[in-house]
Amino acid sequence: MESLRELYRIGYGPSSSHTMGPRAAMERFCSRHGECASYVAELYGSLAATGKGHLTDKAIREAAHKFNRSVEIRWFPDEFKPFHPNAITIRGLDDNGVEMASKTYYSTGGGRIVTEEDNDLSPMDVYPADRCGSFAKLLQYCSSEGLQIWEVVLEVEGEGIVEYITEVWQTMKVAIQRGLNNEGVLPGGLKLQRKAAQYYAKARDFSGSIGGNALPIAYALAVSEENAGGGEIVTAPTCGSCGVLPAVLYYLMKENDLAEIRVIRALLTAGMIGNIVKTNGSISGAEVGCQGEVGVACAMAGGAAAQLLGGSIYQIEYAAEMGLEHHLGLTCDPMKGLVQIPCIERNALASMRALDHALYALMSDGRHKVSFDAAVEVMMETGQALPSLYRETSMGGLALIK
Repeated sequence: MESLRELYRIGYGPSSSHTMGPRAAMERFCSRHGECASYVAELYGSLAATGKGHLTDKAIREAAHKFNRSVEIRWFPDEFKPFHPNAITIRGLDDNGVEMASKTYYSTGGGRIVTEEDNDLSPMDVYPADRCGSFAKLLQYCSSEGLQIWEVVLEVEGEGIVEYITEVWQTMKVAIQRGLNNEGVLPGGLKLQRKAAQYYAKARDFSGSIGGNALPIAYALAVSEENAGGGEIVTAPTCGSCGVLPAVLYYLMKENDLAEIRVIRALLTAGMIGNIVKTNGSISGAEVGCQGEVGVACAMAGGAAAQLLGGSIYQIEYAAEMGLEHHLGLTCDPMKGLVQIPCIERNALASMRALDHALYALMSDGRHKVSFDAAVEVMMETGQALPSLYRETSMGGLALIK
């Protein structure tokens, strides 16, 4: 598995695969082929189908502008490359329009880009497969060594990862605070009003358990709305699902007066959960639907919550497994290709489900029938069985509602 730095990426929304990935691909190509006079970016499959709603063209143009170059963007929504549905081919041209260089990149989720040929674009695995290649192996190693899951991260990545995760947490908190104060209509044409400020005000006025339970909804809305507006967020594991984990952690920290170091450790554990799915499954909505985004985010948040509430490593695994199991089959069908409907509400409700999963797991002894690793396998099978119109193409499901 890769470093958690590859899973938690700080950047600008609204989509890790459709905005952050293409931007990174354009910057990579421009830096390697700066001799070209201009560029052409060809978008295929899901990148083309929902690219305008995800501001893909804007991200690509901004990247080319950094190198003082122009770029022509071409859209091919009905053409799918076999390697991955999120494909972008970039061509560099000379002054006469003759092609000098070309490369096809694939945005595989979470802001990561890869090619079929170049291993240098694939981050190096830092976690040994025999200890961390699956949740079962991770639990076995933790049990034999007497370690918590977050301690394995420190053992492999060193204390330096704490500094980076601290930056991640600060970015998450700022996104919540910014989102709770921003109001108005989100860009993109759906004319969707921001709701976080209103929901937060109402949640604070509610009495008893209802008020407390409503707060995570407001926090998740705050981050998701910031993402939809192109604000700075952290992929957890993607932009489209970036509101779930911060909402749960922020809520538990405030409600239980937790020291921030405990939240940092919970982020390390959540990162391991997301990394296992990323390694053995997928976090790309274009590949497996929203179960790979909001479903994985719910798993990460449920496991992190279980840890913060005193759960064992087995209860953490159980809470995370429920996050996947109970989102199986969730389609990715954003209206107008925007990360707004149903994405924002899904983040809010997934934050509540994550807390419920943690509670359920803590009431058990951690033993259960369906393992996390089995749920990952089923998620992949389910995602591959979904027709492409339900995988981030905006050609089916809720996306067709007028």
